Amino acid sequence: MGKLERRIKDVEKALRTLKEISCEPYSVMVRDAAIQRFEYTFEAFWKFLRDYLKEAEGIRCNSPKSCFREALGAGLISEEKTVTCLEMTDNRNLTAHTYIEQIAEQIYRKIEQYYKLMEAIFNLAKAKLQNKSQMESK
Repeated sequence: MGKLERRIKDVEKALRTLKEISCEPYSVMVRDAAIQRFEYTFEAFWKFLRDYLKEAEGIRCNSPKSCFREALGAGLISEEKTVTCLEMTDNRNLTAHTYIEQIAEQIYRKIEQYYKLMEAIFNLAKAKLQNKSQMESK
């Protein structure tokens, strides 16, 4: 299995766990678990995007924000989604480096939106990969 295929499996698993926790009734423990799952889902997602851009588009990027900007340039995401992805990156960085109750609450309230965004971009990139693979096999 290649690196990109491993990344796809990682993102699928991470998205599944993020969706599961999003369905749980609110509690401080659920909030904290959701934030933790958001962190590792974000990491898996942006690294998949980095590898997708390199393999499928011939574009190199080395940070989440640069990958989101490159995805915009490649026509994979809209400008509006790019702005949200950049915000999501900032929120991911906040969760990793500090713990402030108010920030945790704000990020928790956005996790479902972030989940849907990551899932949509991931599914689009995966579909493009499948189409490319089918075209190459003909």
